[in-house]
Amino acid sequence: MAALCIAGSLAAADPVRDYVLPRQQAILKEYAALIEIPNVSSDLPNLRRNADRIQQMYEKRGVPTRLLTLKNYAPIVFGEIKTPGAKRTINFYAHYDGQPVDPADWTTRQPFLPELRDQNNQVIPLEQTTYNSNWRLHGRSSSDDKAPIMAMAIALDAIKSLGLKHKSNIRFFFEGEEEAGSIHLTEYLQQYKELVMGDLWLICDGPVHQNRQQSIVFGVRGATNIEITVYGPKRALHSGHYGGWVPNPAQRLTRLISGFSDGEGHILIKDFYKDIVPYNASEIAAIKKIPPVEDLLREEFGLAETEGDGKPLLETYSRPTLNLRGIRAGDVGKGGVNVIPAEATATFDIRLVKGLDAKTQVERVTAHLIAQGYLVLNRPPTDEERLKHAKILRLTSREGYNSVRSPLDMPIAQDVIKAVEFSSGPVVLIPSSGGSVPLAMFVEVTKMPLVMVPIANHDNNQHAPNENLRLQNLWDGISLMAALLTRL
Repeated sequence: MAALCIAGSLAAADPVRDYVLPRQQAILKEYAALIEIPNVSSDLPNLRRNADRIQQMYEKRGVPTRLLTLKNYAPIVFGEIKTPGAKRTINFYAHYDGQPVDPADWTTRQPFLPELRDQNNQVIPLEQTTYNSNWRLHGRSSSDDKAPIMAMAIALDAIKSLGLKHKSNIRFFFEGEEEAGSIHLTEYLQQYKELVMGDLWLICDGPVHQNRQQSIVFGVRGATNIEITVYGPKRALHSGHYGGWVPNPAQRLTRLISGFSDGEGHILIKDFYKDIVPYNASEIAAIKKIPPVEDLLREEFGLAETEGDGKPLLETYSRPTLNLRGIRAGDVGKGGVNVIPAEATATFDIRLVKGLDAKTQVERVTAHLIAQGYLVLNRPPTDEERLKHAKILRLTSREGYNSVRSPLDMPIAQDVIKAVEFSSGPVVLIPSSGGSVPLAMFVEVTKMPLVMVPIANHDNNQHAPNENLRLQNLWDGISLMAALLTRL
């Protein structure tokens, strides 16, 4: 709660906040119009609509903007502000694409119809005379990650109106494939390398600290996904006639899954933790200063216990994970039938930490499955293979990206800290986020340092139904972006 008091005390002295206050309705209407454009990563026509809208938004604010395109990929929205006499170039990154949606899981059944909701989760009109800071704007990507794109645009309005000046050259780099793993980002960076070389990447993605205090994050875990399908009979069979004689692939799959960990958060796959680069002394010291939130989160999530050997949440970010995302086999409830399913599938995400390689971790999982007696394929089995091998599965993986951590003590990071503190008061320094952003690609191609400056609320339902942005996080984010745009 201290962070809320800090934000409130700063509001009265911050001219950017004074600029925003009478314009909140107009800001929300413009933002709602952006959220209304569907942005699922696989929907290329609508991704192009999003890119066009964002380009229009920034050009309206005097930023020379262009769409960087390659083949039939989602475009990069690129904008640049050249500052006479500037000694630095700062690149601001965000992404405009979003996760898939199932309208049936959303309260409104309309993920791309933005709604303003009060503290009781009741829908209220978007047009208001005054806005409570704890109201929330619901809609896919309202927090992840259109929020900083909107905040930067309004910050540019405030900078112009207040007569503030940029110190550095500024570039905007808004991607449209992050939620699909940024599968073409390396190509874009290589093709347009001369446009993006500078002194720092500011990654504007993710949530602030769980106590609502502004945070600066110096790294992320990497990520890759795998899907495992265990095969049984060639077709679903009557469980009375064949149960107990024909192996059930769903049961075999669940036995495999149960062998991946000890049930307490420790992965049992051989060498899964090998080659990890642990936190250094400065990173450990930073973690010890982070306000504890574990009791608050246990209450919020309804948990009597957690994994991680009793360590604080952020300390567990130094270890990789193998997370079961979902299982599909047969059906349940009213759709359940008395059969042995023909196959069973599970999908996992692997979170990587510094020192681990995405491809190597997939190979370690594959070796574990082979050790359990399975023939591991990357395609469905042939009839001959079915008759020859008792245990067969298919494993496919998505090309992932590795973890990145920037040094907390690099000089340019100290300037970022000062700029953020000017806007937000004391900040939480976090060595690594638990989530994943494809930062490794930025480092590999440009060799530039990077720092993450998030603005979204931690409880925003990121990637889930009923995603939302707390209004105060948007107002604070505008002031934060104005400070970064003018003080670095």
